[in-house]
Formats: sequence, C-alpha cells, structure tokens
Amino acid sequence: MLHAIGLGTLDELIEAAVPSSIRTAAALTLPAARSEEGVLAELAHIAATNRTCVQMIGLGYYDTITPPVLRRNMLESPAWYTSYTPYQPEISQGRLEALLTFQTMVADLTGLPVAGASLLDEATAVVEAILLMRRASKDSGSAAVVLDTECFPQTAAVVAGRAAALGIEVIRADVGVGLPDGDFFGVVMQNPGASGVVRDLTAVVADAQERGALVAVATDLLASTLFAPPGDQGADIAVGSAQRFGVPLFYGGPHAGFMSVRHGLERMLPGRLVGVSRDRDGTPAYRLALQTREQHIRRDKATSNICTAQALLANVAGMYAAYHGPDGLASIARRVHGHAAAIATGLATLGLAVTNADYFDTLTVRVGHGAKKIVARAAADGINLRRIDAAHVGISCDERTTEDVVSRVLAAFGARPVPSSPADLPAHLARTSPYLQHEVFHLYRSETAMMRFLRTLSDKDLALDRTMIPLGSCTMKLNAAVEMEPISWPGFAGIHPFAPSEQTRGYRRLVEELQHWLAEITGYDRVSLQPNAGSQGELAGLLAIRGYHQSRGDVDRTICLIPQSAHGTNAASAVLAGMQVVVVATAQTGNIDLTDLADKLAIHDERIAAIMITYPSTHGVYEPDVRQVCDLVHEAGGQVYIDGANLNALVGLARPGDFGGDVSHLNLHKTFCIPHGGGGPGVGPVAARAHLAPFLPSDPLAGDGPVGPVSAANYGSAGILPITWAYLALMGPDGLRAATETAVLSANYLARRLDPYFPVLYTGPGGFVAHECILDLRALTKATGVTAEDVAKRLIDYGFHAPTLSFPVNGTLMVEPTESEGLGELDRFIDAMIAISAEIAEVATGRWELERSPLRQAPHTSEQICADDWDLPYSRRRAAYPVPPPGGVKYWPPVRRIDGAYGDRNLACSCPPPEAFVSTTPIEDGVLV
Repeated sequence: MLHAIGLGTLDELIEAAVPSSIRTAAALTLPAARSEEGVLAELAHIAATNRTCVQMIGLGYYDTITPPVLRRNMLESPAWYTSYTPYQPEISQGRLEALLTFQTMVADLTGLPVAGASLLDEATAVVEAILLMRRASKDSGSAAVVLDTECFPQTAAVVAGRAAALGIEVIRADVGVGLPDGDFFGVVMQNPGASGVVRDLTAVVADAQERGALVAVATDLLASTLFAPPGDQGADIAVGSAQRFGVPLFYGGPHAGFMSVRHGLERMLPGRLVGVSRDRDGTPAYRLALQTREQHIRRDKATSNICTAQALLANVAGMYAAYHGPDGLASIARRVHGHAAAIATGLATLGLAVTNADYFDTLTVRVGHGAKKIVARAAADGINLRRIDAAHVGISCDERTTEDVVSRVLAAFGARPVPSSPADLPAHLARTSPYLQHEVFHLYRSETAMMRFLRTLSDKDLALDRTMIPLGSCTMKLNAAVEMEPISWPGFAGIHPFAPSEQTRGYRRLVEELQHWLAEITGYDRVSLQPNAGSQGELAGLLAIRGYHQSRGDVDRTICLIPQSAHGTNAASAVLAGMQVVVVATAQTGNIDLTDLADKLAIHDERIAAIMITYPSTHGVYEPDVRQVCDLVHEAGGQVYIDGANLNALVGLARPGDFGGDVSHLNLHKTFCIPHGGGGPGVGPVAARAHLAPFLPSDPLAGDGPVGPVSAANYGSAGILPITWAYLALMGPDGLRAATETAVLSANYLARRLDPYFPVLYTGPGGFVAHECILDLRALTKATGVTAEDVAKRLIDYGFHAPTLSFPVNGTLMVEPTESEGLGELDRFIDAMIAISAEIAEVATGRWELERSPLRQAPHTSEQICADDWDLPYSRRRAAYPVPPPGGVKYWPPVRRIDGAYGDRNLACSCPPPEAFVSTTPIEDGVLV
C-alpha cells in the first residue's frame, strides 16, 4: 500500500499528509493496551460494583423482559447492529420493514395515523413536539407553551433549557384543573402523569384547540393498550419512550423515543420517516420518506437537528410488539395494573392513601413524614422506590413485578400481603378502539416464527457483517464482539438512571475513566457524556458557547459562522441554540476561504459568537490553515467549535483542544466503535476547555447548571458506554495511533488507485488526503449521463454498500475505507470501481444506451434475472455476476431501483396490507407466465 502511494513508511505518510502545525509530539497518556480476556474481566468487576435491585422508581423508565429470541437474533446480532442508516434503500429493505413495523405499532397504540421512525428519548421528543407545534402555529403570534405539572421532572428540565435558547416562554400549569389565561401556541400534557394519575383529557384538549393551540400528550405505550390513547382524546401529537417494550433500562439509554401526529402534520415530523414507495417494476418497496427535510439539504431551515435516530432499539420495540401481539401486550398491561392495585389495597389497610383514584402502574402514596425510612427499608430488601418528598413515596410496577415483589413492597410500609387480582378499569378511561390488527402482529408469535422472520429481514440487507461500508464522513469500522458482549450483562443493563448513587459505583467509575481518557485524546479539560447523538453533542457545545457569552454580558454575540462544506446538522444545531447562521465560502482548494472569513468577521465584528469547523474538513483533507482560522475567530472574540465527526483521522496524531478548539463533540458511534445500528444508537459526548466547562449539560434531576440538560438521563445512553471503554482499553495509546495511521494509509491507497478512473476532487499538501476522499464523477456525468447514483446502485450488484452519495459536493462519491478493512477487501472495492469505470466507457462509446445499460438498470434482482424474458443488451451474467462474489456467495437485493418521488407524492407510513405484495405476473397451473 505504501509503495502504491510512493512512500516507504507510515511515518513518512503522516509527515507528508498531516500539517506539522497541528501534530502532537507527545504520546497519549493512557493505560497500556490490555488483552480481550483482561478487558472482559475488568468490565465484569465494574459491573459487579453496580447493585442490581428491583427497579420501581418509574418516571418513564421501567424494567422489562427482552425476549431471548430478540436479544440473540437482533440486539446482539451484527447483521442488525452493524448496518448503516438506510439511505440506500434497495439494500436496507429488512431494517426499513422493521422500522415500519415500529411506526405502525406507535401509530396504532397512540391512536394517531402517522408515526416517525424513532427519536432520541422522551424528554427530547417533547422538545421536538413543542418545536413542531410552534412551526404549525405561525398565525398565533404567541411564544409561549403550557407544560403540564404532571410532566416528568427530567422532561421539564430539558424543555426549560432548550426553550430559553429559542425565546420560548414555558408556563407550568396543572391542566387537570384547567388551562391558564393568556395566549400560547401549544400545550404539553403527560398521561399517565408523573404521579401515576390517568385522566380523561378530551375536554382540556378541545379547550386548547378552540383557543388556537395544538396539543401534545406524552404517553405510555403499554398503558395505551388499556386506556384511551391520546389520539382518541383528540390530541394532535403523541410522544414518549418505547423503552418498556423489551429494551433494558441501560442506566438511562439508549431508548427509542417516539412521536405520532394527526393528518396534516406528517410533513413537519422531525427525524426520520419510513414510507412505502415502489421499485422500477411497481413492487412495493420501503424508503426514508421526505428526505428533503434532511439537514444536509435544508441546513439552517431543517425541521430539526436530529440526524441519528434510535433505530436498533426501535426495531427491538417493534418486534417485541410483534412477538407478543395485541392480546399479549394487553395481558402484560393488566398484570402490571393488577400488581399496582394490590399494593394500593394493601396500603389501604394501614390507612395510607394513594393520591390518585385512577392510575395504571404508578402510585403516589401519602405517608406523613416517613418517606425516607420507607424507601430505605425497601432498598435494604433490594427494591428501589421513589422518594418524592418527605411525605410522599412513588411506586411503579412493571413487567418484572411479581407477587413476591408486591409482598416485599407492602412489608417496607409495614403492611401485610394481599392477593393480586385483575383490577377493573374505569369505563370512562378505558380504550375502545382496536389496535395492532396488521398481520405482522399475529404471524410471529412463536420463537420459531420470530427467529425466521428476523433472519428473513436481515438477509435482505447489506451490513458490515457482509461487506465493507465505505461511507465518507461516517466511519463504519468494526464493532468488535468483545466490546459488544458486556452491554447485556445485568450489572450494566438492569440499572435505573435515577438509582441511588451508592448502587451505581461501577457506572460512575466507568464514566469518570471515559471522561478522563476522552479529555486526554482531545486535549480538552472536561467531557460530558450526556448527549445521546452527535447532533445533540453539537447543540450542547453551542449552548455552552451561548451560556459563556451571556455570563460575560455579551448577549449580542449570536452569529455562528459555518463553512459551506460543513455537516448539515451544524447549521440546524446553531439555529436551535438561538444563533444566526452566516456561511463562509470555500476556496478553490476546498479549504475555508480565509479572505471571505476575514470579511465576515469584519462585517459582524462584536456579534460573532462562534465558528463551527470540521477537522479534517468535510472535503477529506487536513487544512493547513486551521490554526490561523482559530486565531482569527478568537481575535474577534468568538469561540471555536470543532466538529469531531472526523476524529478518526486525528486520534494519537493531533488534539483539537491543542490547535485552537474551545469545544468539540465526539461521535462514539464512529471513531469509538459504538455501532450505528441501522441509524442509531449514537452517542455524542461534548468536550470543552475549562472556561466553557461550567456551561456543559447539567444533571436533569439536580436542577443546577446555567444551561440545563440536553437529555433525560445524566449520562445519556450510558448502557453502551462499555463499548467505547472496551475499545480504548483494548487499543491503548499505541494502538489508537496505529489505527489512525492505518485509516489515513487506506484512504490514500484507495485515492491513488482510483484517481485515474474517478478523479479525487480535493487533496492536501503533497497530494495526500486524510482518512477519506471525494471521487468526482461530474465530468463523467456531463460526458455520458451516468450519475453518481448510477454508480452507487451498480455497486450493489458487485456486493458493496455505496459510498456517501453527493455529499458534501453534488455529483460525487465520498469514500472512507477505515482501518478495519484488510488489503483484500480494499482491492475488491477498487476492482469493482474500475470495472464500473469500464462499463461507463461502454456507454460513452455508444455500445449501450444509458437507459438500457447495467448502470441505469442496477440493481438487478434474482426475480429479474430468472424471468423468461430478457431484452437488455447485456447478458444476465454481466448483470448479476460482473465479478465473482466473495466466497461464492452472491448478495441479491430484494427490490430494483426505488422511485423516491412516488413515495413522497403518495405518502404511506404504516405497514401495507399483504395484498400489496402479491405478484402481478399471471399464473397458470402453478407456473408464472
């Protein structure tokens, strides 16, 4: 590989490619690399120092049973957790179908017609609902939203911080007694509420809507199997968490938030939406709908800054519903409610009152002034209750609650056991509408059927377990099995995010060590692990900058400079942080235009808040002027935000905090090996220098900090932090540097080999790239009509996931090979691209008409290849087997090229009926004709 790029050693490559002005001389001060066995043993010790208890704290987090068939065949399967966001839908039909099942489940259970493909958690889903209501209520002129006093406290904390940045007034009110006076654009209610109360909200919803406001209800999916859901009560929007549908507590995450909406709001939904379209043959096919909402296209006008979802966890929740079916879910819900009723009955024998007559799973008990002692007695017996205040105790039952647990809870209060029995539901609160009637919720009720269904779905997809995924800007590297194994251990999976600190010593040690290691790697002083997506890390960094300026009285510093080449979420995050975006031009070299930067700094002068830059740049090069950029912004009084998406090209070589950064977010789901999971989970910690540290996200239950939290749980998606801890412990400082050097070598090898066929658009000094490169197809497209999309689809026939398509430059492919791929796989990809170049030449010479060429017809399905009729000017073998498949195993896409425009015009976002998939080809005597 070095010979191919004209160098003799890795040191020579780094010397030539990475500017000396940013390189660090000293090695990272991290523990030496450990063996796999040593890492697992240490993680087992850490997990053992967490105390696993019966978790009855509630507040949106409930213990659940992950069916083993789902844990083994989905949550722990690389076919599911190593796949990428389904931007190439033809090779993502399995995960898209699973996400559509999730959407159908959420829509049915909430009683609203359209649901998205998951959000990050419940608290941020409420924020997104508020922003949606504000967008949909432009005529109201109000900047106020009403927030129910029954909303979870962590939700209220997240809403308060986010609303402050956007100038939204939050009015707290007990909506159970009526709406407040004055104008407001929206109302957020919680039902069941934090106290456990279940209410009929029909009248208050109607009242709010008559006053011109929209209504969002935070709800519980399991409760909605028994109680009237938000849609049946007239709500415009429903939000919540799908965690209790088979997803472990994970000390707070990752968990799939959800949102569903009434008709008329579907095109305003934040995040991702899976829709049903059709392929070239008219076969129903799934894709991400309304992709014009994506941040890379709309930038500062994007619907939200959310880029990742919680796809893997949403898929688990959707399959949990499919496995149990509507009757199974209702049975679980009745059992949960029955246990809560038994506790209430037992407490009544002591004269202890439950504050709410109507409840589902949660009781608030008035105990005089003995709450502390009761909670302590329960904890001594291994049960966590919630101490609300000195006089009130909260108790939440869940799927794991048993008769024995009920007896032990009553004993903590000094009451005797009482038998559990099904409790009657108040007729005025009971659900009457049907749900989960689609056959997907009835066909896979045995383990055999579910196992085969999951295998069928995953076989439709290309994930990292089959082939390299050479996506520029996304770093699809190995998620090692040894790193993944510990997350299912009870010591990590079974901890409630609000458990007492004495029960979470292991997690807190893991968090502290990770914070220290990541600070050392980045050169910053403090790290917060709270943001549970890269986009949320961006937002947290910008909120820290905003808070810092305001603390100094610089309230007019609201301009955020963003280069043209920046990630699309950068602009959206800046807007959500209350900033105004000003774009900085790109020079012909692909670098930031320093002249334009200086002009913008002069024009906006004392209004400059920050610049957001990605380093190495989104163009795949180490810009030599990065220190000068940072210095210019600092001289203007601004702060420097360095997007850490491309940190895979820096670890061990350079540290953003050393070459001018004030704050960065890091993508643990890229550089640090947390898997992408088909579009999530993601983790986006934020790292900052000391002067910004006080403005990093605060604990959502502590009520401290000038900026507030950005996620519902203090450590965000803590349940997958053992993956990154294991990666860093396995690699050590030398291994981390070697990984970065190898990533840079792989990218330069690939760029040099492919440049004669597909010119590399941008290079740095000496003609080298960083860890990724952009292949420019625009001249080929102009000459032949063959597009970058044609090449992307044709790569499917060669058994590859496509590189990043038309970002950051339209008409290009952005390739990142990572350090995880061996020379054989790199050469296989190079050979495929060279073969495609030869096919483009066939179009150029006129041998093939473009529309009837294998490039435009790609991808080819097995059904197409096996059809009796074949009228294309190339052979079936050329179509399907352009090169021998690896190991002789051919990947067949399940559908042909999908018509995206049709899916957007005819929006359908729930499971289609089985009849839609019936072949239109006639059959005679059992034979297709």
